[in-house]
Amino acid sequence: MKTKKLLSILAILFIALISGCAGDDFNEVVGVCPVVSSTVPTNGTFGVPLNQIVTVNFNEEMNPATINQSSVIISAAGAALPGTVTYSGKTATFTPSSRLKTNTLYTGTIKTSVKDVDGNALQTDYVWTFTTGLNPIVVSTDPANLATDVAFNKVITATFNMAMDPLTLNASTFTVKQGTTTVVGTITFAGTMATFTPSAPLAENKVYTCTITTGAANSVGTELANNYVWSFTTGLTPFVSLTDPANNATDVALNKVIRATFNMPMNPLTLSATTFIVKQGATTILGAISYSGSTVSFTPTVPLIENKIYTATITTGAQNLAGIPMAANYVWNFTTVNAIVIPPIVIPPTGLFFGVFGGNAGITNQGLLTKVNGTIGTTAASSLVTGFKDGLSGDVYTVTPLNNGLVTGGIYTDAPAPGNATKAAAALAGLNAARNLYNSISPASMPGGVVNPGAGELGGLTLAPGIYTASSSFKITNGNLVLDAQGNPNAKWYFQAPSSLTVGDSLPSSVTFLGGVGNANNVFWYVGTSAVINYAGGGVMTGNIIANSGVTLSSPANSTTPVGQETILNGRAISLVAAVTMVNTIINVPN
Repeated sequence: MKTKKLLSILAILFIALISGCAGDDFNEVVGVCPVVSSTVPTNGTFGVPLNQIVTVNFNEEMNPATINQSSVIISAAGAALPGTVTYSGKTATFTPSSRLKTNTLYTGTIKTSVKDVDGNALQTDYVWTFTTGLNPIVVSTDPANLATDVAFNKVITATFNMAMDPLTLNASTFTVKQGTTTVVGTITFAGTMATFTPSAPLAENKVYTCTITTGAANSVGTELANNYVWSFTTGLTPFVSLTDPANNATDVALNKVIRATFNMPMNPLTLSATTFIVKQGATTILGAISYSGSTVSFTPTVPLIENKIYTATITTGAQNLAGIPMAANYVWNFTTVNAIVIPPIVIPPTGLFFGVFGGNAGITNQGLLTKVNGTIGTTAASSLVTGFKDGLSGDVYTVTPLNNGLVTGGIYTDAPAPGNATKAAAALAGLNAARNLYNSISPASMPGGVVNPGAGELGGLTLAPGIYTASSSFKITNGNLVLDAQGNPNAKWYFQAPSSLTVGDSLPSSVTFLGGVGNANNVFWYVGTSAVINYAGGGVMTGNIIANSGVTLSSPANSTTPVGQETILNGRAISLVAAVTMVNTIINVPN
């Protein structure tokens, strides 16, 4: 039995000796065959760099003659990649002739034709796979592409879809230019965001172009596929374009709300007690700050002090909506009015109290050149008097930066303040006096005049003192009307227009005294409906106009009339039941 077992063992050893490893060409060491011990990349690796060099490590030294392009193959979609195969030690290396493609599955194959130095062959093909990574891309920027109104202190950022190699984000791969001029700045990277911080503020209203080049690579060395380029435009610097009161203004009311208007909308959060400061001397004035549109308002907590100089300042802390601050502090000053007690109304011989009266409907001014050298009144509420400042009390009646007229003799209206019951009573007395005079000079009360001179067109005529009655309306549109007092400085004229009165048309017309002899207080215009005086602007009208249904002097088209081209009325504009409207009009109320 023992002899039989020994013979079996010897037979097995003999078979192994003569067979060895598959594919042997030489005498072999029994049972020792080459195998692949590891690869780079390893099997199943994802995100392999595009410049990857593939290596294969064996468990023993191999015959270099068997390590070549036919035994070491890297392929994609069945097509072998061109490349160079080298061998050193126990490692075979495949260097692709060109960069790998993004997001591509590659297959590595080591054929059984590779052998060790003893001629032992790899027993089976060794196959493994790996996948290249994606190109990094810029997914967002700040500022965004084509952004406008970008702040001058903007920090520029670009966010990627994956982690990047910080060493590849530098001054050569992340550039910012204004035109052809490169902006100097500091580049940092954290997470997936690259940040460019300019060394100096950006310039106003300029286009900047940012570029991240293909030199920027992710953490495994995969670069951007193409340069990423975007641009943005910086904003304008805000500035104060208008103030109320204006710089160096005088006679400013003690209850004045101080305003500054900017050239663009501002960030309300930057308009506060630290950026809008009002002082009287070294004393800071307390007040409430509000903002609307592009205008900031400062309402003093207590009335201002009479006859004092106040200084208002808007600091560079004030910013627009894009965060751009003013370039410099804006400073202006004004002087408050002397407190004057309104004197009682003096009743002139005509019985008319007021230079302008707006019935129960109010009085409106448009423009900055309107001035009434006298008093105005209405039985309406003070809110229906707009665009005026009371030169005696300093009270303001809905003035704006574009509509601010002056009344030298006081304003009389009903409540609310600055109107009150006392002023309303005086206005009512003025209305009654005007109505009485209106009735007394009507055609019914004062008949017998010259009927319809000039067929109702008084332009181009010269008229002696007397009564003149229109069949319907009077017009002075065909030249000027001259009043000849015939040497009597106290001469009187009465013009009765049952319907309307129109002075001027496409061109202004005037009513003047021949030789300058005459008194505007002795010229009366009775108007059954409404009077329109020099709607085209300019011209000089003379006399007391008493119209039932409104008086209009000039038109909104003349709201920006230059100094010297105002519409002038030497007399009064009285309306019994409608408003009086004025646009850059000067009214000289006669004594």
